[in-house]
Amino acid sequence: MTIESVAVFCGSKMGQNPLYKEHAAELGKYLAMLKLKLVYGGAKEGLMGVVADAALANGGAVMGVIPKVLTAWEHQHDGLTELAVVPDMHSRKKMMYDMSDAAIVLPGGFGTLDELFEMLTWNQLKIHDKKIYLLNSAGFYSHLINHLRVLEKEGLLYETVEDRIVLCNTPVELFNKIG
Repeated sequence: MTIESVAVFCGSKMGQNPLYKEHAAELGKYLAMLKLKLVYGGAKEGLMGVVADAALANGGAVMGVIPKVLTAWEHQHDGLTELAVVPDMHSRKKMMYDMSDAAIVLPGGFGTLDELFEMLTWNQLKIHDKKIYLLNSAGFYSHLINHLRVLEKEGLLYETVEDRIVLCNTPVELFNKIG
């Protein structure tokens, strides 16, 4: 499957570690350089805004998908190639999945984890077969990865963690694996 567009799930806040912002900017730049369309949550704040701004600054195509209820709260990005305002979070996730060929998950909060686990579940149920890349910036997801390995060890998963998630520590490593 050829990858032409990538959904990026990440925080609407920056987080405490400056590496999160650095990796988000680097990722946006690489997406533009590889001519991969960025599909993301539509906000101009936090890591979402950083990845979108970096892609745009490097000539990339960026589609934002934001629920109407969040247009004021997350401060929708008005400088995007495309912006879809959808009725709710479920519509946002569905549209992002439908508009992308793969997903990349950066540091984020509850929403980012929700998106990660829904993608994993949909993959497992064969609703889609899109690759999921987890960018473990500064070890942000190490505890989660360890817990997923517990699920695997306890026989609660249908396949190994690596069968469902491509684990990467840097944007460069991710783009050496994408495809």
